[in-house]
Amino acid sequence: MKIFYALFIAMFLYSCTEQPSSSDTQACAEYLDNSGQEDQFLGGIKMIPISTPKGEFKVWTKRVGNNPTKKVLLLHGGPGMTHEIYECFDGYFPQENIEYYYYDQLGSYYSDQPKDLSLWDLPRFVEEVEQVRIALGLDESNFYLFGQSWGGILASEYALKYQKNLKGLIISNMVMSIKDYNEYSAKVLAPKLPSKVLDTILSYEEKEEFSNETYLGLITEHYYTRHIIRMPTDSWPDPINRGFKHLNPDVYVTMQGPSEFGIKGDATLLNWDIKDRLKEITVPTLTIGAEYDTMDPKHMEWVSTEVQNGRYLHCPNGSHLCQFDDQKNFFTGLVKFVNDVDAGQF
Repeated sequence: MKIFYALFIAMFLYSCTEQPSSSDTQACAEYLDNSGQEDQFLGGIKMIPISTPKGEFKVWTKRVGNNPTKKVLLLHGGPGMTHEIYECFDGYFPQENIEYYYYDQLGSYYSDQPKDLSLWDLPRFVEEVEQVRIALGLDESNFYLFGQSWGGILASEYALKYQKNLKGLIISNMVMSIKDYNEYSAKVLAPKLPSKVLDTILSYEEKEEFSNETYLGLITEHYYTRHIIRMPTDSWPDPINRGFKHLNPDVYVTMQGPSEFGIKGDATLLNWDIKDRLKEITVPTLTIGAEYDTMDPKHMEWVSTEVQNGRYLHCPNGSHLCQFDDQKNFFTGLVKFVNDVDAGQF
């Protein structure tokens, strides 16, 4: 990771010196300059204290770049995944002078991991994000909130309570109703699997043998490679493998449930639905859907018409992690949204 980051910085510095204009040179210098920053000692890393009903803990964040008007906080999925699945943002945001923050939510690998399951509660996570925002000094003049999958649930709930603090909102690869998600999974995606594979998966689901190696192998080979990241498992990017390795099952199972085929059982998110509240969101909003996603892309497009100031980005080659398997379309549209809002052209 250190070698990768050093190479990234070296390449970026080189781009800043290759026949630059004076304005380009100044922009590059200011973007990379950490002097005077309170997080300079750790290269942008900041452990933020979080107050919860069960005491105080710390969460891990890392800032990349400097820009007073474009700051993006990245909310990872899972729940219980890590910031690592967004390391590809390093290849696209710096050249646009977009400041961005990696962030492991409480319970995730680089942050504190308390064992009290009552902490894995959606309203508490919303308050956590607000505390992180305050600690990072983000406000309505610069604060873009990006949430993907579970992070999309968290971002939308944050917007419903705290959108006065936002400059822009991005909801990526997450529909606004768990019921709709489960129906899409069962009625649209499941029938596309080979019948023998589907029958075997469902037999393990009925027996609740969610940790069975055969079950997990079939899910990974036939479902994940179609709808999570459209690459053979032996070609999955290193950040994805590390993210899965570091996932916290206590957070994941409590909120998402044990099944890899929808949200089931007594998962705390089972009945989540805010479709009727989307009109309350007035801040500029980008929704991102992908053709092969676990989430219905038509639903994501509909969300963009329900919020008061929305835009839809479709990734025709992508799935749930389209920041990797449809990278060009994903980042072109995402960067355009941030720049358009910043320029007052949205």
